[in-house]
Formats: sequence, C-alpha cells, structure tokens
Amino acid sequence: MAVEVTTLPSGLRIITDAMPNLETASIGVWIGAGSRHESASEHGLSHLLEHMAFKGTKRRSAKQIAEEIEAAGGDLNAATTSETTSYYARVLASDTGLALDIFGDILTQSVFDPQELEREKSVILSEIAAAEETPDDLVFDLLTDAAYPDQPIGRTILGTPERVSSFDRSSIETYLTRHYAAPSTIIAAAGAVDHKAIVEEAQTRFASLAATSAAQMAPAHYVGGTQLLKRKLEQTHLVVGFQGASFHDEHEFALHVFCNAVGGGMSSRLFQRVREERGLAYSIYTFHWPYADTGLFGFYAATGHKDVAELMPMALGCLREAVDDLTEDEMQRAKAQMKVAWLAALESSAARAEQIARQHLFFDRVLPREEIIGRIDALTLADVRQAGAGALLSAPTLAAIGETKKIMTQAKIAEFLA
Repeated sequence: MAVEVTTLPSGLRIITDAMPNLETASIGVWIGAGSRHESASEHGLSHLLEHMAFKGTKRRSAKQIAEEIEAAGGDLNAATTSETTSYYARVLASDTGLALDIFGDILTQSVFDPQELEREKSVILSEIAAAEETPDDLVFDLLTDAAYPDQPIGRTILGTPERVSSFDRSSIETYLTRHYAAPSTIIAAAGAVDHKAIVEEAQTRFASLAATSAAQMAPAHYVGGTQLLKRKLEQTHLVVGFQGASFHDEHEFALHVFCNAVGGGMSSRLFQRVREERGLAYSIYTFHWPYADTGLFGFYAATGHKDVAELMPMALGCLREAVDDLTEDEMQRAKAQMKVAWLAALESSAARAEQIARQHLFFDRVLPREEIIGRIDALTLADVRQAGAGALLSAPTLAAIGETKKIMTQAKIAEFLA
C-alpha cells in the first residue's frame, strides 16, 4: 500500500492509496457521524441528509449533479451507517477534481429546497415501508432494538414515518452544522490518484468546513432482551445475539475467527449440522458486527415453523460445544477465509478507499496489512475459544418474525448455555 496522509490546519484529513496500473480512481468523503449521533427527535435525520445532499446546491440542480458526473463516465453514491456517512464516486484519473468539486458543493452549498425535501421524504417513507416487508432484514432491526433498548445504536438508520415526516430544512441545517466539521471528515481516494493534486483540490473545495470538533455519539450499553413479531409467513426468521467485541477490543479478531469457524461457511459445524444433516433451515449463518465501543455476535436462521423447536437448541449447542472442542483445523479454515476475504477486498479501489477512511476514523491511522495478517496468524486455539466463551456469557438477545410459539425464551437460552 502506498498510503499518503495530509492533515490540513482545519483538521480535515486527506488520505490516498495509489494503485499502479489502474486508470480509474475511487474517491469519497467519509463523515464520522451516523444514526448513533442522533437525538431521539432526530431519528432518521442522518439518512435524510445523505439523500438531500444530491438534491441541489447554489451552483447545481439535482439533475446537473447527475449529468456532470455521468458525462464523465463516473457514478455517485452514498451510504449511512450507525457511526458514519459516506459520499463516494468512481471516475477516471483525470476527473478526481470534478468529483471533489461536486462533493464540496453538495456538502457545503446544498440549498435543501423545500419541494425537493418533501419529495425525498416520500421516497424514504417508501423505503421504510419496503423494509417492514422484508423479514430477513427487519429481524435484525428488532435484534438491535432489543440488545440496546432506548439507545441511538438500537434504533433503525431509516427512522420512523412520524419522525421523518416532521423534518424541515432547519432540522437538516442544524444537524449538518453540528456534525459535518473538518476534524470529523476524511477525504479518501484509491487507484490512479495524485496525492498532491487531491490535497490542493480539497483545500479549496472544503475550506468552509468548520474547524470545531463535532458532537460525540452516545455511548452504547448492551442489555439484551426479546423482540418477537408474529406474522403469517412461510418461514420463521430468528436471530439470537450476544455482546460482541468493539473495534478496539483485544478479542475482536479472535471473535471473528470463532464466528467464521462456527457458522461462516458451508464447512462450518452450524451449516453442516443444522442444514446439511437435519435439513432444518435453508439459510443459517453467524455474524459479528464490531462498533466503536461495542459489538454484536450471534446467528440468524430462516426455518419452517415446525422446525423452530428443534433448530434452536441444535444451533445453540453448536456454539456451546465449540467453546470446548473447536479444533485446530476449524480454526485454520476460518483464519484462511478471513484473510482471503480481507485481501481480496484490497484488490478493489473502492474497498481500499473505504478501508483507509474507516481505519482513520476509528484508529486515527491506517493499519498495515502485515499488522492485520500478523494478528490473525498469531491467534491460538485458546484465544479463539476464550473469545467465544466470553460472548456466550453475556445476556442473550432474541428477535424473531413469523410463528413465535415454539421459540425458546431468553431465559431458556441463558439456561441452556450455562
């Protein structure tokens, strides 16, 4: 990696990673603000702001924004997570200046036209309605709500229809001023990039970003709990979760390996026992989501209503047994999967740009690949088992949609794992 970093006097960071032989560049702006930074009255505002950024500025209409980037063969997109918001593009090497000009325009000169705002609110209301009709996604919203009750991290990124409908231009501008500050903003680019040229463009395009520190997000407190939603569906969608590891937790890599070993692939014991041997689920897998100060670990399954009662203890048994008898071979397979997935992502300029931005947001530095691979290779079987055991000691979180009568209770899950 040929990473270069420049921090401007305002606190704005510019990070580039040159990739020889490429003729295109992935470039974007990452803000250290997402749904976790919202107050209860702002629920869904981060996501609405991401949408509204493309709806017109003092210099460009929404149509002109789209036409300019597409005339150059590029494309624009954006994403909101619980902890970050990003705006990114893929362009020819010669058009990184155009991309930065558009980013600077939409992030510092947006007009938030009331008519555009009403239209975009309608789009998001449709997005919320669609999410409500997608049980394999909705069940994870129930999970985070149960795991982190009455906390920003537990709320959906999209917001609620009532709250989204209430937002006006003043709401957006207040949030933008408070959170979109230079010290919490990173411009990252990878591919055919010229670091010096990008720094010069950024100095001009983002000069108006305030140098003040952005407001901090609310700390997370994992609680655990239950959220069941009875619906007439062909399958029951269920998730059982536990407290995982944060980005800064010394056990994060070990828990990732435990997660992959138990349910991360077709050779995993969870897939083999539950799906292949018993045919109790078409889809079943483990997951681990690290955040800045917490994490969620668990498994998801979609199963027939009659199979729920058998699936749950079998899946939980796979987790419990792995704490004591996970093998060296299983661990090595999981390590290999983890390394290949991570290294393969680095072959994409978009993935590299995102990675260097996120690492600087969470660690204030870019982690060398040798360091990451070294940390994975250094893990012992005892480390991995210990990380899994620690997660299973936390209070369980249970979420399900469908027929819920045969689902184990939170108390029964805790008793089973004790």
